[in-house]
Amino acid sequence: MMSKVILIVDCGSSKTTAIESMVDEYCAYETLPFFTVTSSTLDRFAGVIISGAPILITEENMVPFIQQAQWIKTMEIPLLGICFGHQLIGLIYDAFPDRIKDCRSWNEVESFIDCPILHRLPSIFEMQEDHCECISIPSEFNLVANSDECVNEVMQHQSKPIFGVQFHPEISGNYGHILVENFINLC
Repeated sequence: MMSKVILIVDCGSSKTTAIESMVDEYCAYETLPFFTVTSSTLDRFAGVIISGAPILITEENMVPFIQQAQWIKTMEIPLLGICFGHQLIGLIYDAFPDRIKDCRSWNEVESFIDCPILHRLPSIFEMQEDHCECISIPSEFNLVANSDECVNEVMQHQSKPIFGVQFHPEISGNYGHILVENFINLC
């Protein structure tokens, strides 16, 4: 039996170590810096998680990031984008970025369609936020959950196992663990 290995794409977030320790509870992982990942890198992984980043997509030149991450459109394995990772997936699929008020605490999120990464979570759940930007719903994606703070809290690709969450499950306690475990079970 081949053991499952998850690729964690580190975009410079201070929370990447929290993603690593959470994934480590369920399976093996390898962490690589964002600008080193290519489509051929993905061959040996069962799934990919893209971390947050200490940059603002409304202020940064996003062209190098979008060009580097074109592998997202060709991948077949499950992908979870967290915060910046979520926003980057959206930008690759033509979402629009928007500056919103700072949201850096626990926030109530409401889901309104079934989504495999939210399996076993109540329809209204709290997650830890750390952002001041959001994205519109990109083409080819369904909106899964929103909040009073952010219109796109959770999105899911219509035909591929690609998911994005604006909040940080890696620092959101039990509900965050359930979400990450659900994602790993898909891989």
